[in-house]
Amino acid sequence: MAKAELQTLLTQTPEEGFALAIKLAQKGVEVTQPSEDTRKLLRPVYSRDPDSLIAVSQVIAIHYQTIAAANNYWRTWTPQYWQNY
Repeated sequence: MAKAELQTLLTQTPEEGFALAIKLAQKGVEVTQPSEDTRKLLRPVYSRDPDSLIAVSQVIAIHYQTIAAANNYWRTWTPQYWQNY
């Protein structure tokens, strides 16, 4: 992944954060298996394997958790916010 492709984990919305989590997971696969031909060859196998699909979901969830924390869970922190609790 080129340095310019990922500048920050900050996003405007949770939806953008989720899209970034997916992108990070995809880039992780590309780094692990740089051959596009090999990825295309393997995709029909893992795309039908429930364990592989669960593992992919876990990777995306971990990335999303990190992005959400980096974005303070998309809440603007103010002292007034905490006074309501």
